Amino acid sequence: MLSKVLTDQELVRHYLDGNEHAFEILLTRHKRKVWSHIYLMVKDREVTEDLFQETFIKVVHTLKTGKYNEEGKFLPWVMRIAHNLVIDHFRRQKKMPLVRSNDDHDVFATVAQPDRNVEQRMVDVQIDADVRKLIDHLPEEQREVVVMRTYLGMSFKEIAAHTDVSINTALGRMRYALINMRKLIKKHDIHLERA
Repeated sequence: MLSKVLTDQELVRHYLDGNEHAFEILLTRHKRKVWSHIYLMVKDREVTEDLFQETFIKVVHTLKTGKYNEEGKFLPWVMRIAHNLVIDHFRRQKKMPLVRSNDDHDVFATVAQPDRNVEQRMVDVQIDADVRKLIDHLPEEQREVVVMRTYLGMSFKEIAAHTDVSINTALGRMRYALINMRKLIKKHDIHLERA
């Protein structure tokens, strides 16, 4: 019988050595936090259950295939998987709310508009891809705030609670993210205007 005082890293090792009970302890230990993390973003119990199960299926698969290498950071790794699955869910649902920057430029004008012709929709797809690339170039803390605010529609209060920082810090990260994105747009001469 495994003791609950074992670290996550030790439990992962036991699980990889064939002890299924070790994974049950990990699941029990982190279920509430991971489930809440997902629910905070999707605000739908059924979708949360689906994404929660998908998260742990991916966790098991990654562990079983020997691709896990997080050096004792099990929970942050699981949370990243859950977070990415939520983002994928919203992309599939095309729920990408708009966020305005301080200038007149709508950096995240990514919602498809059904009355646009094929050429205009192709431009929309290219703009969406460019915006995602810009986001990928941001430092992790800024990227996290941008994704939560833009793609997940979370308030700055929710973002602050979720990332365990003050609202001012969350706002500051968003501000710096927008500044950095504007610099990248200028540097690479990217045009985000719709036809």
